[in-house]
Amino acid sequence: MIDATVPVSTVFAGLSPLIVQDVVDEGDRIRLRVRTPDDPSSCPDCGTATRSVHGYHQRIVTDVSVDARPVVLVVRVRRLVCPTPGCRRTFREQIPGLLRRYQRRTVRLATQITAVIKELAGRAAARTLQVPAIPVTRFTALRMLLALPLPLAGTPRVLGVDDFSLRKGASYATILIDVETNQRIDVLPGRKAETLAAWLRAHPGVEIVCRDGSTTYAQAIRDALPDAVQVSDRWHLWNGLGEAVRKEVGAHSSCWAKHGPPLQVGSRAATTLERRRRVHDLVDAGVGLLETARRLQLSLNTVKRYARASEPERMRRAPQYRPTLVDPYRDHLRARREQDPAVPLQTLLAEIKELGYTGSQNLLYRYINQGRVEADRPAISARRVTRLLLSNPDQLQNADRELAVQLSAGRTQMTTLATAVRDFAALLKPDPENTELLDSWITVVREADLPHLHSFRTGLDQDRAAVHAGLTLPYHHGGTEGVNTKTKLIKRQMYGRAGFTLLRHRILLG
Repeated sequence: MIDATVPVSTVFAGLSPLIVQDVVDEGDRIRLRVRTPDDPSSCPDCGTATRSVHGYHQRIVTDVSVDARPVVLVVRVRRLVCPTPGCRRTFREQIPGLLRRYQRRTVRLATQITAVIKELAGRAAARTLQVPAIPVTRFTALRMLLALPLPLAGTPRVLGVDDFSLRKGASYATILIDVETNQRIDVLPGRKAETLAAWLRAHPGVEIVCRDGSTTYAQAIRDALPDAVQVSDRWHLWNGLGEAVRKEVGAHSSCWAKHGPPLQVGSRAATTLERRRRVHDLVDAGVGLLETARRLQLSLNTVKRYARASEPERMRRAPQYRPTLVDPYRDHLRARREQDPAVPLQTLLAEIKELGYTGSQNLLYRYINQGRVEADRPAISARRVTRLLLSNPDQLQNADRELAVQLSAGRTQMTTLATAVRDFAALLKPDPENTELLDSWITVVREADLPHLHSFRTGLDQDRAAVHAGLTLPYHHGGTEGVNTKTKLIKRQMYGRAGFTLLRHRILLG
């Protein structure tokens, strides 16, 4: 036994409301015998202070560990007599901020455990708490997590709505946040219009709803809040334009890839051109797309893609070549073949091996046969062309900026596409004048020979009011997407081990 007055003021400063009688070092743990002071205590019902003792009780609780050893408190508490007639006869005193009724842990220990389980939930929290000698099972961790009260959130003026997958392709949920404060409001099971509409009716006061291009959410908002302003998120608008540009760039491979390796040839390319011819023959004869798909035994989307190609060249694609070990020696090979077109392959292989080539002869043979040596520039993919068109020219390197200019100037359609991208990018900065500029942009695109961009333009026409609000109001979907990103981390921690109730609890506590 050691002198109890020495460590109390430092190690056990959190127990200052109690009187420490002794401290016992038991090796694997530290035991403290403490009691409550003799000060008056208030009745929990009437609030009358009293110090009339009816009896004493003993409580055993766990406190914050010291030196990676648990600290056990043996607390003597008083049962006091209430002096108020008609009130309860006796009551057991509590220590605010230190002890709670029916709890076997001090408040500060429970606070530390709560901070860990909010971030790690069950198994991970239990393993982490073993380090500071806080024994908690995964079941206790989950029980304490679900016992935490959820923050009270009122109905926001500007609501953000988005979905996320519980199981991709099978089940989904809906997240609601306050766009102005980024506070999580609620998590709804499913992503049906009826679910969101019911929540909106039960929480009146929403004036603005920020969403993506989901027609389901749009219909739910119209049904529940016909006067609310719907705002289409600008990032989703830009992403939708990017997908349309990527498809349009792929359909114009003959324009921007003419100075690179030859376009795809062979039986597969011939089959594609033949299918396109047969589709156009039926469509020109007045046969519908669905009937054309049935007759040719093709999917409807495939028939639409063939019918959208007004010229056969739009069905030819640039080859998708990956970087190889031969690429660093392309200039040397090209110079040697220009000097001597009949130079043997073995001679070229020996020369580039002296320069450091470590690949095989077959790799070099395929590289030459693919026409990648004689091409004016290395192979470039449709995805890279799309990236160059979508990037801000001021943020590109000089070489990429010059390449983007060359690619976009190859044909009228590519020039029109590049201009459309730049004009739409200018609309992404909210401004009241963007309403008229968007209408002008849609008119220009409608007259252009860009079928894939027409699909994007049609989507804008169908959601014109929300798009106008998205390009004129300052609200966006960034906070909602941030919650979805955090939700992916939560799912990876507990995927398959907990249900929607726990997932919802963790999201709202975040």
